[in-house]
Amino acid sequence: MARVFSGVKPTGHLTLGNYLGAMRRWADVDQHRSDALFCIVDLHALTVDHDPARVRRLSRQAATLLLASGLDPELCTVFVQSHVAEHTRLSYVLECVATDGEMRRMIQYKEKSVREHARGGSVRLSLLTYPALMAADILAYRADEVPVGDDQTQHVELTRDLAVRFNQRYGHTFAVPKATPPAVAARVMNLQDPMSKMGKSDDSGPGIVYLLDEPDVVRRKVMRAVTDSGRDVVYDREERPGVANLLEILAACTGGNPEALGGVYESYGALKKDTAEAVVEVLRPVQARHKELCADPVYVEGVLREGAEKARAMARPTVDAAYRAIGLLEPVSEPVVNAAG
Repeated sequence: MARVFSGVKPTGHLTLGNYLGAMRRWADVDQHRSDALFCIVDLHALTVDHDPARVRRLSRQAATLLLASGLDPELCTVFVQSHVAEHTRLSYVLECVATDGEMRRMIQYKEKSVREHARGGSVRLSLLTYPALMAADILAYRADEVPVGDDQTQHVELTRDLAVRFNQRYGHTFAVPKATPPAVAARVMNLQDPMSKMGKSDDSGPGIVYLLDEPDVVRRKVMRAVTDSGRDVVYDREERPGVANLLEILAACTGGNPEALGGVYESYGALKKDTAEAVVEVLRPVQARHKELCADPVYVEGVLREGAEKARAMARPTVDAAYRAIGLLEPVSEPVVNAAG
């Protein structure tokens, strides 16, 4: 059975893009066909300026929404990254395998560092090095597949490179994973800026549908979505990005094909109306289950505690093996004292 690892970062409220691009597939497909681990990667939220209380709050909300989306702790492992020390243990080892040039070529580092400088802030070292931590997240579990949106495939490619390099230099230790993006709506775009991803840490609220948005809020955001010049409803990601985004969202919600759906509508208004209702219906059961889980926080805490225990047991042998392979001494055990003297 293949092993799958993926996660969500608690830097903002989870969005429709997170759900259609990842979470729904985790629940419907990955947890049933594989040995699957799903993680709230809270350490990654520390790479930029943040409010500690907000990170904790969003981490709990993300865990609750993962369960509300259909993840079953009887079928998969759900846990919080910082609860398993093997992630940070392995991260430094992988920093010693990676190069400065590789880190600086990461697109997300380039984009986020520019934004930080534009705000007059300083760029934290962890923003540069966190791809090594992401690689550790994956390699610690000898994961075969990493379901991600297309904005994260570069990081998975780096993970593959680090695994191969480590194995060649120090002996076979890690499985070499591959990225497995979903076929449709791999990257849901901002409704107000269809050239930009619908990111949970984005400040453009009107263009983002959050998983916990009320139905009327969802309808209002979709109905106000930016479209394109012209009147024909045609699927063309390059020339008609606004309409293409709506068609992809509708297709992902209904199981349709965006190209085929483009020939069904004669007006943008009709497309927006059907897309809005499709999104509302997709989110309805998630929101209902989230409400139930919020009323039972002890259950969620138990899932995270047991998930961390399972994850720790899976990761420790691989991380210990990596320590030995790269040349680190094993810890010296305390001598056993004979009670008889």
